[in-house]
Amino acid sequence: MQDLHLERFLSAIGYPDRFPNAEAPVTLRVDGRLFHVEVSAGRIRLSHVLSDDPSLFPSLAAFAAGRMLREDASLACADHSAFLWQDASADADSRSLVRFFETFADSCDWWRARVDERGGGEVQISEAVIRP
Repeated sequence: MQDLHLERFLSAIGYPDRFPNAEAPVTLRVDGRLFHVEVSAGRIRLSHVLSDDPSLFPSLAAFAAGRMLREDASLACADHSAFLWQDASADADSRSLVRFFETFADSCDWWRARVDERGGGEVQISEAVIRP
């Protein structure tokens, strides 16, 4: 069933490549960015690595609370990487899957711009800051 959900998702967003083992998590390249796609427990989860530079994590975290109010994507850190993730129902219709992917990609663009602004340097932040 997972392979059907993944195929439906890839078809909905018009992704040109097909994957021989559709059950495995796949990585998509879209506009030069890599998106990891997993299907599990009736959900499709997208993730995108933002940075492997631990010095950026505090400055990125300063934006997380404010961004949670504006978008469904969430910032997380694991395995020495900061990444963005979002999930949706695997049973969503095609239009909803397209919107899901588009809004996630938009969120990734915003977060990538914050990473690029910082250029790997540490930024001093106060303890109670919520940025949009």
